[in-house]
Amino acid sequence: MKSIQELQAIKEKMQKMINTRETTDDSDIRIVVGMATCGIAAGARPVLNKLSDEVLSRGLHHVKVIQTGCIGMCRYEPIVEVFVPGQEKVTYIHMTPEKAVRVINDHIVNGNVVQEYTVNKE
Repeated sequence: MKSIQELQAIKEKMQKMINTRETTDDSDIRIVVGMATCGIAAGARPVLNKLSDEVLSRGLHHVKVIQTGCIGMCRYEPIVEVFVPGQEKVTYIHMTPEKAVRVINDHIVNGNVVQEYTVNKE
């Protein structure tokens, strides 16, 4: 860091990222990432970061990225669950940052579940 302006820019970026992780409304789409020890060991943190980055960069204010503890299916980690109000929960397994981008694009933006990444295809 070389200036107070750089520090301020970092603060603003982090504040926006925090805002994408706060649930404030029952009509929000929630993307929940399993961040227990097994999820972190399997690579959940880069997935969480990529999901947050995509939501932020696309301006998806109605989408919240949230972390949780153990989802209970350790062999499928990293796991991401998507809760769209009025629809059934979708569980994505063996997630990667690249898969996360596709889930945001296909499922969150266009409403099409990426079936080949779901627990039902295992």
